[in-house]
Amino acid sequence: MKLFCGLLSGDADLLKRTRQLLGRRYGPVDLESNIWPFDQTDYYEPEMGPNLSRRFLSFERPIGPDGLAEIKRETNALETRIGENCLRPDVPRPVNIDPGYLDLGKLVLATTKDRSHRIYLGAGIYAEVTLHYMEHAWQPWPWTYPDYRRPEYHEFFERVRERFREQLRRLEDVPAPPRETEQ
Repeated sequence: MKLFCGLLSGDADLLKRTRQLLGRRYGPVDLESNIWPFDQTDYYEPEMGPNLSRRFLSFERPIGPDGLAEIKRETNALETRIGENCLRPDVPRPVNIDPGYLDLGKLVLATTKDRSHRIYLGAGIYAEVTLHYMEHAWQPWPWTYPDYRRPEYHEFFERVRERFREQLRRLEDVPAPPRETEQ
């Protein structure tokens, strides 16, 4: 699967620093979105402050879908560490990191919040199919977050999907090593 992270912060420099930290952990970033205003809700404002911006990163190295829960726990710990290091009591959570993956047919987000349409992965982490790919485009579900319905997000995820398709093609073109014969 193709790992990506959605970053949310009111501090553009913190978005850059978080990108560097994630790259150290999950490998090179192969695609990066523009920075967009996060203005569909004020849900995060009490803990993150006003004027939030969103940026997405996708990572070159593929992951197995069973790794998503561990990645979400790691990114939660990273959020906490960043918050402790920023020393801003007025902004207890200066960055939000939402990991997920996509394959050719769906985009899955990890979350700590249970809802009727989410599947429990373990250790307090749930998965949600947020978008599905149908009729040559990303399509929302009734529960899809308002920002994930935005055309510019879909355009970015189309680029990520195409990059993943290229990676899969390269893997198919690599001949399997010869099998040793048993004696």
